Amino acid sequence: MDFALNEEQEAVRDLAKQILDGHVTQERLKEIEAGTQGIDRRLWAELARANLLGIALPEDVGGSGLGFLELFLLLEQAGRTVAPVPLLPTLVLGALPIAEHGTPEQRRRYLPPVVAGDLVLTAALVEVGTEPTRPVTVARRDGAVWRLDGVKICVPAAHVAGRVLVPAATGEDAVGLFLLDPTADGVHADDQQTTSHQPESRLELAGAPVAIEDVLGDPEGGGPVLDWLLERATVAYCALAVGVCEEAVRLTAEYTKTREQFDRVIASFQAVGLGPPSRRGGGGGQVLGRRRRSAGGARGPAPARRDGRRS
Repeated sequence: MDFALNEEQEAVRDLAKQILDGHVTQERLKEIEAGTQGIDRRLWAELARANLLGIALPEDVGGSGLGFLELFLLLEQAGRTVAPVPLLPTLVLGALPIAEHGTPEQRRRYLPPVVAGDLVLTAALVEVGTEPTRPVTVARRDGAVWRLDGVKICVPAAHVAGRVLVPAATGEDAVGLFLLDPTADGVHADDQQTTSHQPESRLELAGAPVAIEDVLGDPEGGGPVLDWLLERATVAYCALAVGVCEEAVRLTAEYTKTREQFDRVIASFQAVGLGPPSRRGGGGGQVLGRRRRSAGGARGPAPARRDGRRS
């Protein structure tokens, strides 16, 4: 089976890498972290101009009409650079379920602004003491609106989002998905401190209204849609993690080739991978479990055997 990227996928990856490398510098990251929003608006606008925000959205809403793999490649590059932009919340947690399960009106209203970079979306999937598929937050019908009551935590980018997708119980073993305006009456938001320094919020909902036209799918049959979303969210977070880990390996390898101890670079002491495996060949200088020659030609110490002697 051929797992190589095709030309179009390589072009998406390379374009994302070019833009992110050009904008996400150490100085820029420090500037964003010192601000109040934690989001690089200039980078967000540049990603929109390159149509990367619409990479996996249909062409009839202004997107590129590509797939989830292309979106994965974009997220991987965002993870590699720890880009301070709400790509995953907007594109995966918000836009994808609207594109797949929304009404024509919902698609028309929300997706073109996402592609243009004018609208941030997110989802409130986490509650204390329960699984995402069994929310404690409840929704009750009140005339022309639904009213939500409950508490959601760890909501990414909620402070800049125009809509938050909220799963809520609508009956026994019934779940609905609601596109909540986070500035509506009955919504109280508090910032949460995270170890990742990503902006997240705690949302307290007390009769928060959601119009009927902002219900995503069947208000009592949203379970399969929620499962669909959680699967893609899991893979999307893995994409970010892949990018973070690849860059961590690269930085560590560079460090081992320059850091000296006892007048020798530490890469000559042990079997140290000099770089992540090549995407195409699986080699790329990875030498885990092997001895390496130092710059002067000497070998580092061989690994000890179980009997304590050197091999």
